[in-house]
Amino acid sequence: MELNSVLLTAGGSIGFFKLVNCGVSKLPIPESACRNAWKWRNVCTSLTHSLITGIWAVLCFFVHPQMAEDLIGTHSVFSHALVSVSIGYFIYDFLDMVLNQKMILSWELLFHHTVVISCFGIAVLTGRYVGFAVVALLVEINSVFLHLRQILRMASLAAGDLYRINSMVNLGTYVVFRINTLAWMTRWLVLNRDNVPLFSYTAGSVGLAVMTAMNIVLFYRLLRSDFLKSSAPMPTEVKESRGQGEGKKET
Repeated sequence: MELNSVLLTAGGSIGFFKLVNCGVSKLPIPESACRNAWKWRNVCTSLTHSLITGIWAVLCFFVHPQMAEDLIGTHSVFSHALVSVSIGYFIYDFLDMVLNQKMILSWELLFHHTVVISCFGIAVLTGRYVGFAVVALLVEINSVFLHLRQILRMASLAAGDLYRINSMVNLGTYVVFRINTLAWMTRWLVLNRDNVPLFSYTAGSVGLAVMTAMNIVLFYRLLRSDFLKSSAPMPTEVKESRGQGEGKKET
C-alpha cells in the first residue's frame, strides 16, 4: 500500500469509529450507565474494534499462511489494511479520551496508544514487520471479553451467571492471547535481533516492555477483582490491546 492508501485507510477508520460511537449514543443506555454515558459509548466502540480486528487478525494468517514464516518482509494487502485500520482506531480513541476524560485518569492509556501508533506506523510506512503487528493484534481476541466485562459491570450485571462465565473465558483468553502472545513476540524479537535494524529493534523492545508491564498489572487486578474477592467486587472497572488499569480501558 502506498502512503496515500495508508492515510486514506487510517482516516476512514477514524471516521468509521466516530460513526460507531455516534450510533451507540442513539441506542438505549442502562440506567446505571447513564451517569457516565461517554464511558459507555467509548467501551462499546472499543468492543466493536476488538471484534473486527480480532477476527481479521486470525483471517490474515488463514488467507496468507506464508506470513507466519516471515513476519518481517512477507504480508498481504489484507494484513496491511488491518494494521492501518487499527492505527485509525487508536488515533480516534486517543483523541476521544483527550477531549472527554481527565488526563490523570487516562495518561496510562494515552501512553499505551502512543506506543502502539508509533510501532504500527513504522510497520505500515516501511512495509516491514506487518506480520509482527498482526500477531500483536491477536490480543484483541481477549479484548472482546475485557470490554464485555466492563459493559456488564456498568449495566449492574456483575452478579449474574453471564458475568461469571465471561470472567472465566476472559481469564483463559488473557493467558492464551495476551500473556502467551507477548511472550512469543519477545522471544521472536530476541532471536531475530540480527535481522532487525537498531531503531526498529529499540522501538519494538520498548513497546513490548510497556505492554508486558501493563498486562501483568492488569492480570493481577482482574484476578483479584473477579476471583480472589468475588464476594466483594471492586468498585472500579477495567476496560484494551489495544490492550491493557482499573477504571480504564484495556487494549
